[in-house]
Amino acid sequence: MVGQHTVTEAFTDARLSDVLSQNLDIPYQGPTAAVAAVVRTGERGPEMLFIERAIRNGDPWSGHMAFPGGRTEPDDDDTFDTAVRESREEIGFDITADAGVRWLGRLSDLEGNPRWRGAALRVTPHVCWLEGDRPELTLNYEVADAFWVSVLELADPGRHIDYHYPPRPDERFPGIEVGHGRVIWGMTLRMLQDIFTRAGHPLPIQFSPSS
Repeated sequence: MVGQHTVTEAFTDARLSDVLSQNLDIPYQGPTAAVAAVVRTGERGPEMLFIERAIRNGDPWSGHMAFPGGRTEPDDDDTFDTAVRESREEIGFDITADAGVRWLGRLSDLEGNPRWRGAALRVTPHVCWLEGDRPELTLNYEVADAFWVSVLELADPGRHIDYHYPPRPDERFPGIEVGHGRVIWGMTLRMLQDIFTRAGHPLPIQFSPSS
């Protein structure tokens, strides 16, 4: 069983493939988006790639820590195609097999921007495995920074905090400190909880309906 392995042993390409959904998409009539959670083996074991979104007026995820990704466009064949295109556009990273990256599967869909009028935005997280070294990244105007975080750091309870989100100062949200004042919270944290739970190591985090 996956749960019998340590967290670093659980985050291998073979074991993640076993616990991820292998169907690309579930039919949906509303607007969709996709992100790419890229995993590789680093100096401290498995690590994941995150971006810090640039601060932009009108962007509901402005300044947030996230996985690279964005809205589906008409020419995208499926949501993985969306994740591929967005990763190229945002950080200059090719997450296809041609670049030594393999699609391992997908996590559960999440509902995105609650301020969306009409049908909810469905966000599909895809998990990919990078063989080899960290790539050189080229950030576009939507991204302030890109960085890697080891799964050991993400799983460390000492980094788990109650996050004070400035626009909602009276509320507290679960979060993970990842250095330099950065906090992973909200939808991205829910995606992390999904992959850690599937790997047999759920994060000791409690979500409220508003988080």
